[in-house]
Amino acid sequence: MISIVDYGAGNLTSVKRALDYSGIKSQITADPKELLTAERIIFPGVGHASSAMKTLIERGLDTALKNAFLSGIPLLGICLGTQIILGHSDEGDTECIGLIEGNCPRFDLKDKSLKIPHMGWDSIRILRDHPVFRNVKPQDEFYFVHSYYPQPADKSTIIALCEYGTEFPVVIGTRNLIATQFHPEKSGPAGLEILKSFSSWDGSPC
Repeated sequence: MISIVDYGAGNLTSVKRALDYSGIKSQITADPKELLTAERIIFPGVGHASSAMKTLIERGLDTALKNAFLSGIPLLGICLGTQIILGHSDEGDTECIGLIEGNCPRFDLKDKSLKIPHMGWDSIRILRDHPVFRNVKPQDEFYFVHSYYPQPADKSTIIALCEYGTEFPVVIGTRNLIATQFHPEKSGPAGLEILKSFSSWDGSPC
């Protein structure tokens, strides 16, 4: 059973529907105890970093996520969930969970013809193999909606990049944690392959 973290952010039901479509059992939960007994955890979301962190702290989910990570439970971050696993976000000058050291800056693009948020379909450049991305093909594209992006301090945690006026990290991970800036649940067959691979991942990085 995969537990989907409910912290008042958007897009939780889209993730649940994608898992249901693939025959993967899941539940949406705001109970910290259920996270600590989950087989796997998905930490998705759309929204504002500061309000998301406020709700996480109020519900005790920030501590539960930290403890789940430390205990080795496989964890997948998506979009806002990817950003606030880092230590800080420039959105609202927010102190975040800190599973990976780093910051989330806002796009500051020299090409003013490019709109922010970055929205739509884009390809990614995978830098190193990862079990969750074993079925991703070079021509695959994924769906993005974001104005901020993850910038981990340790470059070895960057698994894939994307180009939008500048090259930026879109998949980061360490140990039993993998996180995507794009939305696999909205990315058609390629995104479903990522969710399927995550559903059988034991948390080993390779």
